[in-house]
Amino acid sequence: MLEERGEIPIEIVSEEEMSVIEAAFSLTFAGHPLSLGDIEDGNGITLTKTNQSSSSLLRRFKNRTGLFVTDITSTDWCEKQKEFFLICGNPKPTKAMKAGTARHALLEQELITKVEVVLTSPEEHWALKMISFIHGTNQLILDGLTRELPLIGFAEDVCMVGIIDEVRMKAGTITLVETKTRSQNNLPSEPQQRNGRLQLMCYKYLWDNLLAHPFPTQHFLQLFNLNPDYMLSQEIREFAIQSGAPLQTLNDVLGKYQYVCSMLPETQDQLLLRYEYQEDQSLIGENQYLYDSDWVTDKIRSSLEFWNGEREANYAPENERWKCKHCKYAPRCPINTITTTAQT
Repeated sequence: MLEERGEIPIEIVSEEEMSVIEAAFSLTFAGHPLSLGDIEDGNGITLTKTNQSSSSLLRRFKNRTGLFVTDITSTDWCEKQKEFFLICGNPKPTKAMKAGTARHALLEQELITKVEVVLTSPEEHWALKMISFIHGTNQLILDGLTRELPLIGFAEDVCMVGIIDEVRMKAGTITLVETKTRSQNNLPSEPQQRNGRLQLMCYKYLWDNLLAHPFPTQHFLQLFNLNPDYMLSQEIREFAIQSGAPLQTLNDVLGKYQYVCSMLPETQDQLLLRYEYQEDQSLIGENQYLYDSDWVTDKIRSSLEFWNGEREANYAPENERWKCKHCKYAPRCPINTITTTAQT
């Protein structure tokens, strides 16, 4: 699998970091939250200043990348914390974050060999992800297993991107798997487990939509202002050939991606969430649960209201305010002022 140079995969690995980590990749062409003008991102792409006072968070921070699945799960954890994260930037990676990232890299290396490639355009960025998906689904059909499968779909006309930890196929049955690593040798609290369930259900939501509806190529091109006739680099074209698809342009990739998505096997409603102990990679426990279409649809719609600026950010529910003790933005959060005033 080709890997974008400069891409930093970060996994949500513990309760206190669950909603402050950006999506599994910090995409090459995303605008910096604190950008005050035009800057160069080192890959030949100019990042342009946006009118932050009048545009939604989606347009301000995700107009080049779409939403990540972890953008949905982090708002379910605490929308106000996510708002602070977008405006103030990333917290420094903790030891637990680094351990989680390293573990997922090892799991991926068991099946996939990565080679760095320099991307020079948004067209190549998106093409690479789609070809990686095609490559991963080929591996799934042949070997019954693939890992770190990138998935690009839509929810309510909003582009959403995710990376599925593991996809298993046995006797034609597809199972989606998510592995969480923990610094403590015990299962997390219910809010963390709920967050993990939501993440996996979002993957199935996107997967099912790709089966039910053709990937909207024209809408996708217009959304990110992409040139369908863009000629891909030699590196990417060679990677496409390795995936069994001699693709030359972005339009070729989109057509193949749409076709492969339409031919995907259905995933079973039983989803698998695994927890590993970081110290020795031992299994803490596995939870299987059924997909709840209504629940995940409501969660996504609620999150999109926040992202689209249709309402103000919500705070964590009162019975989950213990999250504030682990939040790096707590000292400046208005909820603490409200709570202190009420107590006095």
